[in-house]
Amino acid sequence: MSNRFFAALIACGLLFVIAFFIPVLFIPAKLLFAIFILLTAIDFISLFSIKEAFFSRRFMAEKLSNGSENEIILYLENKYNFSVNVKVIDEIPHQFQKRDALFKESLKKGQTKKLKYLLRPVKRGEYEFGAINIFISSIIGLARRRFRFEQGKTVPVYPSFIQMRKYELLAISNRLQEIGIKRIRRIGHSSEFEQIKAYVPGDDTRTINWKATARKSSLMVNNYQDEKSQQVYCIIDKGRAMKMPFEGLSLLDYSINASLVLANSAMIKGDKAGIITFSSRISSVLKADKKPVHLQHILELLYNQRTNYQESDYESLFANIRLNINQRSLLVLFTNFESRAGMRRQLPYLQRLAKHHLLLVVFFENTELEELLDSKPENTEDIYLKTIAEKFSYDKKLIVKELNQHGIHTVLTPPSKLTVNTLNKYLEFKSRGLI
Repeated sequence: MSNRFFAALIACGLLFVIAFFIPVLFIPAKLLFAIFILLTAIDFISLFSIKEAFFSRRFMAEKLSNGSENEIILYLENKYNFSVNVKVIDEIPHQFQKRDALFKESLKKGQTKKLKYLLRPVKRGEYEFGAINIFISSIIGLARRRFRFEQGKTVPVYPSFIQMRKYELLAISNRLQEIGIKRIRRIGHSSEFEQIKAYVPGDDTRTINWKATARKSSLMVNNYQDEKSQQVYCIIDKGRAMKMPFEGLSLLDYSINASLVLANSAMIKGDKAGIITFSSRISSVLKADKKPVHLQHILELLYNQRTNYQESDYESLFANIRLNINQRSLLVLFTNFESRAGMRRQLPYLQRLAKHHLLLVVFFENTELEELLDSKPENTEDIYLKTIAEKFSYDKKLIVKELNQHGIHTVLTPPSKLTVNTLNKYLEFKSRGLI
């Protein structure tokens, strides 16, 4: 029964109580109560006389994208021969830590409607959706009928393939500048010789082959083919420092999402992409490749990554890379150094990696500290906290400087700009012919 039913029932009860003291009201009270019973019976019969009077279904992707807004659609269809008021409660997974999604709608006779809402998961794994609960009431509103649809739907949450597709579509339409990807001019030749051919207008005059020109008595130029199939490895630190959350998403998940985008971009560029994850030991190694099916292998590997809250072992990382990666490659290491002392413990292994490969260390700004630095202190405690924040922020800059002094490339970035800044660095390396 609806709230209106109980409100009307209480009103009739109060009227009978008043009629006990004022007898003249007893007959109107009985009349109103009879009308109330009649309307309730009519309402009840109209709602429950049809067995399958309403239909609802949930439409969503087979898997959700972590850290992105995923669209959920609820389809409603009114099969009654009159208009109804609908209250919809969708039982969403417990990981979202909020009450079930609630909607109120009105549907006319035979009308259909689609309700749309967004869910942003912040953890990978399996999410369990419950039933769609539908509560129907007529214009009278004294009775209410309940329907339940689609119970127990399990949906996996994968690394952010929505973000990956967004970057891919922007690249195809040549609109990457809109999200901060820089257009970088290629410097010199990061290419290999292919053939000598006749000069045509538009060829680079710097590639003229003067010896061949003298032999042929016409301008000849060297033709170069862009170097491809270079190896790009995304190395993800799964130690305890990567569990730190920003805007609900851990640094580990930010790194996983950025790795997926970078790997896809590298494969589009003709390079081979691989993944290495580690913490206290090497967790997984996926050899670099560029076959179309390889992207799905990367997605499946990244889906299953979890941190074990232990100290990361860079010595075992170095040993594994020396054993398994023989070709000079770009190594993009996603990690987080909070102090210079922490970085210096790992510096010998980073130097050895940089000796044999092009090493890019990507770590994170503490955006909460930056907000504290921008705030105005109001008391002694605020001054103390701001001083400590300045020290941590300055240490991050010193880490960048010290790594650069040892020939190690770095990116210090806010988590929200991780993907853009990492892609810009990769494109810079490509333009300079470093890989």
